[in-house]
Amino acid sequence: SPPLLRLFPGRLSAFPLFLLALLLGFASLLWLQLSCSGEGPAPGGQDPGVPRQPCPPPAPLQPPEEEPSWGPHRLALLVPFRERFEELLAFVPYMHRFLSKKRIRHHIFILNQVDHFRFNRASLINVGFLESGNDTDYIAMHDVDLLPLNEHLDYSFPEAGPFHVASPELHPLYHYKTYVGGILLLTKQHYELCNGMSNRFWGWGREDDEFYRRIKGAGLQVRRPSGITTGYETFQHLHDPAWRKRDQKRIAAQKQEQFKVDREGGLNNVRYRIESRTDLSVAGAPCTVLNILLDCDTNETPWCTFG
Repeated sequence: SPPLLRLFPGRLSAFPLFLLALLLGFASLLWLQLSCSGEGPAPGGQDPGVPRQPCPPPAPLQPPEEEPSWGPHRLALLVPFRERFEELLAFVPYMHRFLSKKRIRHHIFILNQVDHFRFNRASLINVGFLESGNDTDYIAMHDVDLLPLNEHLDYSFPEAGPFHVASPELHPLYHYKTYVGGILLLTKQHYELCNGMSNRFWGWGREDDEFYRRIKGAGLQVRRPSGITTGYETFQHLHDPAWRKRDQKRIAAQKQEQFKVDREGGLNNVRYRIESRTDLSVAGAPCTVLNILLDCDTNETPWCTFG
């Protein structure tokens, strides 16, 4: 007989078989927990510096709309996106579960750029803000490849001013003191006070640095987490630079323009069209996908194309 069956003497009854099934099930769950993100060593000698995929979340919590303990505020999670579906499949259920556990009313908006211009994260966030509806009163500008691992991170209503969740002391890659990228919370009133973000940043980088100067120009103070002891392991960064190259090319006058403050553009002049709006569920987690066609004046910003 198989070795495991020898643990049970005499004739094997239903109870020992049931007990054996429970033990095997527990061992399988324990192995799964230790082999994905969270705790335990990387499986199979994997390099600990390589980000691991998050564990499959339990069945997502559905926020009870009439439950007073969840508070009066509702978050619009704005996620700029283009062709990163593997990260999206991990992000949506993970963030829905994370925010629901913290009793944060929320709606996830995937801002999918479907035009043929270069990626424009700032314009997508402007569009997401304008399309997020009146039932949300604050936003999170949230990268799709950044998952919060520490449950003490605060995603609540940032009444006192912009709250930078992915602060330089915690972000796994960017540590300079004026950094406000990754995950930033603002009330809708404060975002309007800044006139949103500049639409002049096509390609990767610098739009956050310009927005920091807008925040300061609006008389707002950036706040950051305190009492978080997990350091650079506070977030999981899903991005693989070897597989997915960033568009860092600088075209025409873009190299000089990227360091300037855009004092005219923002929410007031973003040009776009919504090709489609689709409500869907990812592993039981609800979200809305906005397929967005941005527009570009090539006389004003010729670097919006690769040509």
